[in-house]
Amino acid sequence: MSHGEREPAAELGLLDATMIGMGAMIGAGIFVLTGLAAELSGPAAILVFALNGVVTAFTGLSYAELASAIPKSGGGYAFVREIFDDLPSFVMGWMLWFAYMIAGGLYALGFAPNFLELLHVYGYVPPPGEVGAVALPLLPAIPATVALAFAAVLVLVLVNAVSTAASGSVETIFTIVKVTILVIFVAFGFLSAGGGGETSFTFQNFDPLFTGDGGALSILPAMGLTFIAFEGYDLITTVTEEVKNPRENIPKAIFASLAVTVVVYLLVVTVAIGTLGAEGLAAAGEAGIAEAATSFMPKGLPVIQNGGAVIVFGAVFSTITALNAVVIASSRVAFSMGREGQLLPRFGHIHHRFGTPFLAILGSALVMLGSVALPTKSAGNMSSLFFLLSFIVVNGALIKLRRERPDMRRPYEVPYYPVTPVLAIGLNLLLTVVLVEYLFRTDLLALALSAGWIALGVVGYYALERRPEVATGDEGPPEPTPSDPEDD
Repeated sequence: MSHGEREPAAELGLLDATMIGMGAMIGAGIFVLTGLAAELSGPAAILVFALNGVVTAFTGLSYAELASAIPKSGGGYAFVREIFDDLPSFVMGWMLWFAYMIAGGLYALGFAPNFLELLHVYGYVPPPGEVGAVALPLLPAIPATVALAFAAVLVLVLVNAVSTAASGSVETIFTIVKVTILVIFVAFGFLSAGGGGETSFTFQNFDPLFTGDGGALSILPAMGLTFIAFEGYDLITTVTEEVKNPRENIPKAIFASLAVTVVVYLLVVTVAIGTLGAEGLAAAGEAGIAEAATSFMPKGLPVIQNGGAVIVFGAVFSTITALNAVVIASSRVAFSMGREGQLLPRFGHIHHRFGTPFLAILGSALVMLGSVALPTKSAGNMSSLFFLLSFIVVNGALIKLRRERPDMRRPYEVPYYPVTPVLAIGLNLLLTVVLVEYLFRTDLLALALSAGWIALGVVGYYALERRPEVATGDEGPPEPTPSDPEDD
């Protein structure tokens, strides 16, 4: 690496990499977005999650090939930077960085009320809506949820700043816990069939599958709005240089995390609709999964007390692991952009003591903390929009790389090329168009902020190009390493 800087240390194994992807995907989305999908598409919400899994799997194949051919940290940005010109690659990185940071703010704010609810279940605090503000010296009173969100970000930033291995271990442990909780939820849900609780599971809640005026087409806007729930496997490629044997382990981690997540999603949504019904799930909103659990899980369990407490406990772990994953991902995108001279060059340096992209982590945290002021729905819409756009570009990058460098080393190759990436582009483009049309009708703020962020980035790009150290190459990017014959 140039400038005598340390390279990222390869400390993450296959399990750690897989859990980073699962930790991001099986996050707040499974608790929040099931109700939204049910509201828009009724019982067909099960198809929304199934089809989104298919759509994102096509792009997952492209990510796997690109990661095996270009083992560099930065995810989709690193791939596009290797293949496209400066401005397109910058816009790609700028969008990804923003999407990850905004998602981090969402997960932090999702963690706070769930943590308060968990404390309330055990009698330590009043209900979350009745918890007052936190008084701090020399500062105005801060709402408890905002204070907890800030605290969650700061703690995870500290863990990530001092040790990559520690942050990977945290992600692994927490993800295993929350998947176990969701498996328990699914098991009790199916066992309730035949009247085992206040509400029992029945497949009759899926008949008819399509309801409302939209019919089968109602699944399209629901797919666009819930697409962020399948963002996560791409985070694995943001830490490529910190994974052992990345050319083989990154593709394996992508496939494993995506497969497990899709299965978990479909089982959870099936149980939620099968017990509450689509209307009940939509009416319950963010508490839909918890309400379903409370209705059929046994009461008076030792320590746990009731099913709702189990799911609240799972929600705490889900939001905190998703937050940890995007802290990792956003900082690695910023690190990669800084190393390539497309953000302030100091962002691309590895800390001499901790071996982490220290300044990239801190810079990402500042934006993440500021994002808690955004409306939750608008932030989620922006994240989905930017991820859809970035996935279109990544699939285009795969096609361009195949054409321009047919003999490049590729330990993994996408099957049925070029049909697979072309299908991925078409499907992601369809969801983008549907989502934009929906936002024009319901959320102009998200569209305005999205356009404003891109405009701000373009202005910053040309301003950075005029910096003497960038223009002369004093802080230029290191030599590319994708063709290295051996990996660490």
